[in-house]
Amino acid sequence: MNAELPHVLIVGCGFGGLEATKVLDGAPVRVTLIDRSNHHLFQPLLYQVATAGLSAPAIAAPIRHMRRHQRNLTVLMAEVEHIDKAQRRVRLSDGQELGYDHLIVAAGATHSYFGNDQWQDHAPGLKTLADAFKLRARLLSAFERAETLPDEASRAPWLNFIVIGGGPTGVEMAGTLAEIARHTLRDEFRRIDPSRAQVLLIEGSDRVLAAFKPAQSAQARAQLERLGVQVRVNCRVVGIDEHGVDLQTADGGRERIASRTKVWAAGVAASPLARTLDVPLDRAGRVVVDEHMNIPGHPEVFVVGDMAAAQSLEKDGSRKPVPGVSPGAKQAGRHAAKQILARMNGRSERPFRYMDYGSLATIGRKAAVADLGTVQFSGLSAWLFWLFVHVYFLIGFRNRVRVFADWAWAYFTFQRHARIVVEPQTPHDPPDVF
Repeated sequence: MNAELPHVLIVGCGFGGLEATKVLDGAPVRVTLIDRSNHHLFQPLLYQVATAGLSAPAIAAPIRHMRRHQRNLTVLMAEVEHIDKAQRRVRLSDGQELGYDHLIVAAGATHSYFGNDQWQDHAPGLKTLADAFKLRARLLSAFERAETLPDEASRAPWLNFIVIGGGPTGVEMAGTLAEIARHTLRDEFRRIDPSRAQVLLIEGSDRVLAAFKPAQSAQARAQLERLGVQVRVNCRVVGIDEHGVDLQTADGGRERIASRTKVWAAGVAASPLARTLDVPLDRAGRVVVDEHMNIPGHPEVFVVGDMAAAQSLEKDGSRKPVPGVSPGAKQAGRHAAKQILARMNGRSERPFRYMDYGSLATIGRKAAVADLGTVQFSGLSAWLFWLFVHVYFLIGFRNRVRVFADWAWAYFTFQRHARIVVEPQTPHDPPDVF
């Protein structure tokens, strides 16, 4: 590779970083892609791994294999811990430093517990495959633990599942947990009845799926309740510990719910790497970028995806926030890469404009909501549309076939094949005396 070519450094191989890499394929630049894992993850289906519906290889692919034909690309499995804008260098966690001519930062987001990081051990979130494996073990181990206990009173906390956050991830997780309890585990236990498990979805605002239209939020709630999920809105979590959750209700009262298994889906924050840029951040820690995804005073540095507080310049001249969804990250990654190539040729791309293709959320079997702008629908038709869209956008033909086959099998049998637990993820209690 010609060392005299401009060096484009891309941090993160999520949707934004991967799309930027594709745009630069064959361009007269050297590209280095850095990610702390060796795979690209199709994050919208991560909850399916956590709930044993899909295996990890179905929604992830090795980065090196995916981009093996891109001759101007070097892939490094490493972690960037600091960015020096003045020197145009990044420092890796092992102390190495790499220089760049252009930098695209697409390091994604992490969980936000709104200043209560001590809750993380008791209510894990879902961002990586490692998170999914741990959560899957915790969910399935709860049923196993309940089977070992001698009476209903001691089993009840293990069979109370609380999902905190009524956005798409929380809704999808709650609906799937209800299906697992009522269908997947039927007839598999002798001392407990899994269908009696309680799934609670806690949301601080007045409705679930707040990004959707009110009518669709109501439809989603109705579909959740038909699956057996108890939906609690206008409830704010004020405490989480090993044994349960403390809520503040709409009337200002306090309520305690006993539960040994909690899932956090209530908030996200930008990668801590954003703070090393020493630029303005929004309340979620995202980098405030301009119309080309650049940070102030540094046109060579781009921030895209969940790390960026970006604005879309609309046709009427107004500006709208770019949502933190995969299409937004993909479009921003492509825009950043095209802008680099344009500037190398002495020109500039038009300001970034986000193309909104709509929103989708699945609730469970034959239950979903879809908002395509001028068209909204729910139920079976929305669920089938959700299936088609997610299969279509998966990376690789093999993954598409595999996911389609797994979902078809699950539809007809209610079974989830990825239910192997290597290490139980439950708190250790003193042994009960029988």
